[in-house]
Amino acid sequence: MLTLQVINVSTRKGRKGPAVAEWFAEYARQSGQFRVEVVDLAEVDLPIYDEEVHPRLGQYEHEHTRRWSQIVRRADAYVFVTPEYNHVTPASLVNALTYLNQEWAYKPVGFVSYGGVSAGTRSVQVAKQMVVSLRMMPVPEAVNIPFFAQYIDESTGVFNPPEMQAQAATMMLDELHKWSAALQPLRPDAEMTQEAPAPVVAASR
Repeated sequence: MLTLQVINVSTRKGRKGPAVAEWFAEYARQSGQFRVEVVDLAEVDLPIYDEEVHPRLGQYEHEHTRRWSQIVRRADAYVFVTPEYNHVTPASLVNALTYLNQEWAYKPVGFVSYGGVSAGTRSVQVAKQMVVSLRMMPVPEAVNIPFFAQYIDESTGVFNPPEMQAQAATMMLDELHKWSAALQPLRPDAEMTQEAPAPVVAASR
C-alpha cells in the first residue's frame, strides 16, 4: 500500500492546524487508499536551514536533517495542511521544503488550506511554485476551508467541517492515488520506500 503523509504546517502556540490535520488524516484512513501518517512540523522542530552543502547532493551534516530526510523519503504522496500568513506560505513550510531535494522528487502533493474568507488559498499558490521546483506534482484538486474555526468543537477540539469539504477530500485523495502510482517508477528508491518501516510522527492537539 502507498504511504500518504499528512503534514501539519502550523507551529505557533495556540494553533488549530492539528485538529484540521487529524480530520483529514482520519478521512484518508477511511478511504482505504493509503497507509496514512500524520507529521507535525512543530515536533520535527527544524531550525532555520543550516546545511552547508546543497540538498540535491544529500550530504547532510546535521542529525535533524537526516531525521527529516528519513521521514520524507518513506512517503509516496503528501498533503500539506496549511494556514496563510500575510498572503503567503508559512515560513515553517518554506523551511521544511528547503532542507531536502531528492526526497520530494516525483511525488504528488495536495493541499488542505484553512483561514478566513480566502481559506488559505494564497498560501497554496505560493507553495505550488516551490514544490514544482522540487519536481513534485501538485494536484489541482484541493480542500479549502473558509472561516474554519467555527467548525471546531470548543469542548473536544474536534474539527468537523461541512460535507462539501469531505467531497473535496475524496476527489483529492483519488487524484493523489493515481499520481502516486503513475510516478512511482520514476523514483529510484521506490522499492526501499515500500519496504521501510513507517512509524508515525503524531500531531499534538
